[in-house]
Amino acid sequence: MHLHILGICGTFMGSLAQLAKAQGHKVTGSDQGIYPPMSDQLEQAGIDIIAGFDPAQLDPAPDYVIIGNAMSRGNPAVEYVLDRGIPYISGPDWMGKYLLADKWVMAVSGTHGKTTTASMLAWLLEYGGMNPSYLIGGVPENFSTSARLTDSNFFIIEADEYDTAFFDKRSKFVHYHPRTLIMNNLEFDHADIFDDLAAIERQFHHLVRTVPSTGQIIFPSENQALQRVIAQGCWSQQAHIHSDKTHARSDKTEGWSVEAILADFSQFNVYHNGEFACEVRWSLNGEHNMYNALAAMIAARHVGIEPKTAAEALAEFQSVKRRMELVGEINDVRIFDDFAHHPTAIKLTLSGAKATQKVNKRSGRLIAVLEPRSNTMKLGEHKAKLAASIEDADATYWLEPEGLSWSLTDAVAAMNNQTVCHQIEALEAQLLKDIQAGDDVVIMSNGSFSGLHRSLLAKLTQQVELS
Repeated sequence: MHLHILGICGTFMGSLAQLAKAQGHKVTGSDQGIYPPMSDQLEQAGIDIIAGFDPAQLDPAPDYVIIGNAMSRGNPAVEYVLDRGIPYISGPDWMGKYLLADKWVMAVSGTHGKTTTASMLAWLLEYGGMNPSYLIGGVPENFSTSARLTDSNFFIIEADEYDTAFFDKRSKFVHYHPRTLIMNNLEFDHADIFDDLAAIERQFHHLVRTVPSTGQIIFPSENQALQRVIAQGCWSQQAHIHSDKTHARSDKTEGWSVEAILADFSQFNVYHNGEFACEVRWSLNGEHNMYNALAAMIAARHVGIEPKTAAEALAEFQSVKRRMELVGEINDVRIFDDFAHHPTAIKLTLSGAKATQKVNKRSGRLIAVLEPRSNTMKLGEHKAKLAASIEDADATYWLEPEGLSWSLTDAVAAMNNQTVCHQIEALEAQLLKDIQAGDDVVIMSNGSFSGLHRSLLAKLTQQVELS
C-alpha cells in the first residue's frame, strides 16, 4: 500500500511514517518545515520527502493520504484530496486501525511528563526482555529513534490530548484503546483548541471509557482534575499514586508511594500498600521525575515486571533528548536543553536543577532562558503564573516572540534579575556578557530556540580559547 503523509515532519507523523515503512508500506510525504532531527530519521528510513504542498505530489494518487493535525482547509494538497475523492485518514485513526488493533497498548497521557514516562516504560520493558514497540514524542537516549516496530505484543505510545485532525476534533488518544493507561497529571493547556479545563477533562473521560475492565488506569490520587475524570465513570482496575507522605511506610492504604532519600530525588524508596518494594538510584533529578518513574514502574508491573527489576533498569535509564539534556560544559559553565514550556513544567525543571546544584555543591548560579512560544502562552493564558514558575532561578532571560498579545516585561516585573530581549542576537549577546564560571544555564522551549544552545556553547568556548 502506498501511504502519503501530509505534515510528515512533525514528531508524531514522522514516527508514524517510520512505523508504516517498517510494516512494509511504500511511504512518502511532504511538509513545509523540513529539518533535523526528524528529517534525518526519515531519510535513514528510506522515506522520500517533498517540500511544500503542491497537489502534483498526489498524481498518481496514493492508496491513502494520512493528514496531520497541522493541516487545515485551504491547504492546496488538502483541497486536492477532497476534490478528487482520494481516500484519507488521520494519523491517530490509522495508528489505531492498522498498528495497534492486535497489541497490548500501554498509553501515557497527561499535561506533563508524557515523553519521559513513556521512554522510561519502554526501557523497563526492554530491560525485562519484552522487546516492545513504541511511539514516543522524543528520542529516548536508551534507543536510537522516536519509534520502532517489533514482533512484541506490547506497544507503548505517548498519548496526546491534542485534537486529531481538521475533520476529527476529538483528542488523538481516543483512537488508541489502551489496556494499560497512565494519566500523569492534568492541567489547563492547549488554549487554542480547549475552552477550559472541563473540556479537557471530558476528553480524558472519553479515553477512560475505552480501557477494558481487565485493564489498569494509573493516576495520582490527589490530582483534583483526574479525580473529576474518574468520577464521571470508571470501569477498569485503578492503581493509585499517593503523593501525601502519610501513605509511605507504615500506612496500609492501598496504592503506591515514594520517599526521597536524597534532596535532588536521585535516590528514593518505593512502597506498595505501605510495604517497601524497592530502592531506586538513578541519574535523573527532580520530584516530578521520581513520580514519572513510579508511574512507569506500576505500568511495567501490570505486564509482569516486578519493582526490583524495574529499579535495576532505571539505574541504566538515560532520559530523553531535550529533557535536561546536557548540551556541553566549558569553563565550569554547564548548558542544558529542556522542552519545558508550561509554567508547571518550567517550575518542576528549575526546582530539580536547583536541588541538584545543592547536592553537587555547585557554587554558581542557576540561569533560566525561556521563550513563551506555545499557542497557549501566546494567548496569555499562563502569563500570571510565569513569575512563580521561575522562583528557583537566580536570573532569568526571556526572548519575547513575535505575535505575543500581552507584555512579557509586565508579567515578570515583580521578579528580580529579569532580562527581556526581542531579538535572539541581543539575548545571546547579553548571556555571553553575564554568564560566569560555575553557572548552570537551562534553556527551555518547545521549539528550536534558533539553535541558541549550540551557538552559546560555541561562543563561550571561543571566549575561553581567546582569553
